Amino acid sequence: MKKNLFYIILFGAVAVAIIIYLAIPEESEKQTISVPVRQGTFRISVTTTGELEAKESREIYGPSGLREFRIWQVKINDMVPDGTVVDSGQWVATLDQSEIINNKKDLETELEKLNSQYTKTRLDTSMTMRQAREELVNLKYALEEQKIKLEQSKFEPPATIRQIKIDLEKAERNLHQARRNYKLKQEKAEADMAEVEASLNQQQRRYESLKKVLDDFKVTAPEAGMVVYKRNWRGEKQGIGSTINTGWDNVVAELPDLTNMISKTYVNEVDISKVKKGQKVEIGIDAFPDKSYTGIVESVANIGQQKSNSNAKVFEVIIDLNEQDTILRPAMTTKNEIITDVIENVTYVPIEALHHTDSLSYVVTTDKIRKEVELGKSNENEIIVEKGLAKDEEVYLVPPEGYESFRLQTLKKQ
Repeated sequence: MKKNLFYIILFGAVAVAIIIYLAIPEESEKQTISVPVRQGTFRISVTTTGELEAKESREIYGPSGLREFRIWQVKINDMVPDGTVVDSGQWVATLDQSEIINNKKDLETELEKLNSQYTKTRLDTSMTMRQAREELVNLKYALEEQKIKLEQSKFEPPATIRQIKIDLEKAERNLHQARRNYKLKQEKAEADMAEVEASLNQQQRRYESLKKVLDDFKVTAPEAGMVVYKRNWRGEKQGIGSTINTGWDNVVAELPDLTNMISKTYVNEVDISKVKKGQKVEIGIDAFPDKSYTGIVESVANIGQQKSNSNAKVFEVIIDLNEQDTILRPAMTTKNEIITDVIENVTYVPIEALHHTDSLSYVVTTDKIRKEVELGKSNENEIIVEKGLAKDEEVYLVPPEGYESFRLQTLKKQ
């Protein structure tokens, strides 16, 4: 019984398979696609992707004079969001003050030492000069005493008078020497005080300069505008947590002039020979597909550079936008079609319509003829046909099966 049931199910499955097979129609004949040969203006272009930038920007700088305190890098602790519109004098960013605060403490300690040294030197010189003045007074009195003794020695023996005269000469020499020493001590005291005072004044000026620099760690806008984060050499935005180099690039952010925009793009080394300064450009903005603008090639780099994550070499091209628009912002992605050549009144077909053999190129017309063609310049999608076609003909993009056997019509050789 089970065996009969198995055969019944098997038979039914085979029958269903046969029915499905018979119900499927035979594969339709291969579809063909044809297009008319076009005649008119032929445009050749190079299409690239670029990025909007302001042609001119006002830079917002960090504190100047940091190199005096051997501070070469400063971190951005806080900052307004990229694209914020600010007024003149409005806060933009706050920089890390930890390193300069340490310098300030060191300077304050040094100033305390110098103030103490200044006071000590002033007291020491005062005491030294007081002692020197007292010594001069005493020597003057000693000289006066010797003069009196000499006057009273008229009736003394000659030897006594001679001794008194010698003592008087000694007193005169001592006073003269003391006066010279006093002058030298005075000059030395003035020099010592001047040296200590100069060191103190120098550190005080340094301290005042540091306080002024410290105030600049709160960065403000020099004028009204839109704050745009600066990009480093890798193209990365410098926002919160980034560091600025105080030695050669002390820029925190930029205020771009949005009334004059450019598109910076890069052209592959294969196409760069076609691009020239002054060529017209049609520009689209990815963020606003319904908007279109025009531009002019402003500059073409003479030296290429390595494209990131690729072995290809590219050349920088700057495009000036002709129009102004308040919706345009830096860093927006652009599609740039650089018009490299315009040829009037020519015949052209899609590149897909071409077929090739070892010795010639041809197209397949709708009247089932393979026509040899002489080709001219091409763009991304189409190619000029110099000889072999007329504008009222049609050619296949996808020719019918067996087109290889169609009659081949070659060009007459001149």
